Amino acid sequence: MREGSLDAPTRHPVLWQEEEYWDKEDLFSELERVYDICHGCRRCVSLCDSFPTLFDLVDESETMEVDGVARDDYYKVVDQCYMCDLCFMTKCPYVPPHEWNVDFPHLMLRAKAQRFREESAPFRDRVLTSTDAVGAMASIPLVDITVNALNNNGMFRTLLENTLGVHREAPVPDYHSKTLRKTFKTFKSRDIAPKPVGETTGKIALYATCYGNYNTPNLGEDFIRVFEHNDIRIDLVEKEACCGIPKWDLGDLEAVDKLKQKNIPVLAAMVDQGYDITAPIPSCVLMYKHELPLLYPGDEDVRKVAKAFYDPFEYLFLRHRQGELKTDFKQALGIISYQVACHLRVQNIGMKTRDVLSLVPDTEVNAIERCSGHDGTYAVKKETREKSLKIARPVVRQVEKSDPDHFASDCPMAATHIANLTDKVSEAEHPMTLLRKAYGI
Repeated sequence: MREGSLDAPTRHPVLWQEEEYWDKEDLFSELERVYDICHGCRRCVSLCDSFPTLFDLVDESETMEVDGVARDDYYKVVDQCYMCDLCFMTKCPYVPPHEWNVDFPHLMLRAKAQRFREESAPFRDRVLTSTDAVGAMASIPLVDITVNALNNNGMFRTLLENTLGVHREAPVPDYHSKTLRKTFKTFKSRDIAPKPVGETTGKIALYATCYGNYNTPNLGEDFIRVFEHNDIRIDLVEKEACCGIPKWDLGDLEAVDKLKQKNIPVLAAMVDQGYDITAPIPSCVLMYKHELPLLYPGDEDVRKVAKAFYDPFEYLFLRHRQGELKTDFKQALGIISYQVACHLRVQNIGMKTRDVLSLVPDTEVNAIERCSGHDGTYAVKKETREKSLKIARPVVRQVEKSDPDHFASDCPMAATHIANLTDKVSEAEHPMTLLRKAYGI
């Protein structure tokens, strides 16, 4: 129960297109106000490193209050926030509709946006968040082989750390010249007549995402096999660009706007054709379901797409509730350690991945509701790698304690990060891959 309010947390639109949003004095006044509230509460100290950083700054200041912290140090707090939203959704008692109106992640977004507009960002950060460009280049035939070989070469990784600040021990994904878009037609085998069930149309478009297209194309096949097995028609979104969340995390809202202009017309047209939409990465789903509607509160197409966007296991569970999910499982999965991705938890849909996998006989799903500390780039950057490991330790300990047959997370990057930190896991798996194994298809 939230102190001071019995209502669910609500979010206000992000008014980034208004002049006041870019007022530096107004920003710092709001940072001081919210920092003071956080200092007096300290409930979120166990989440990301933003809060320990803030509290140390306060405790080490002359006044031991926020007014003793130098304004130049305010951004030390901002730098540690990767906007997982857990403070807003699970910890903070002062979020709207509370009169104190604290939205820490979106305040951090505003600070990041102002700094990006004034100073841009380091070259490394701009490259790491340009997922379309990097993926397109690295997946060129033969280039992908070279890139993958270099990323697994110790000397090259040391050079990369010394020049770009990409930590030499951080796992980085492989790239594939046979992308999901290139191979999608080879996966397709059935032309299924859509069967609406409840709010679902039975006709879904897969938004592959940069990661799903370039880094894990086989995951797309898992989606196709599982959805088709359940008599759901699945097609690939006609064309797509990055969802924009890497640039959003950087504070580059102009880049987010350009990507929105590329994606929303395509996705809205598919909704008009009767498609629901899903994606294999929780962050991308969150971007369309929650963040873009807050950035563009008056855009009807954005709202239309948000309403049609589903987490994949949310979609399957909605069908299950109406008796339309097949349970003809051929293979038990044993013990599964399942890390619940932060950007899935804050969608407020419950643990539908766990619920679906638990339908498999002789299968035990141990859900771990702790952050992996990955955040796309946070665990990769030299200066935040150690902090990410600290955040990940509770997850690693729970995985090792359960000694699972499988380790999975809806976020492939988080899963790989955790699997890399424990000897108890030989490989990370996506829950959809596990569901396919259970069906034996």
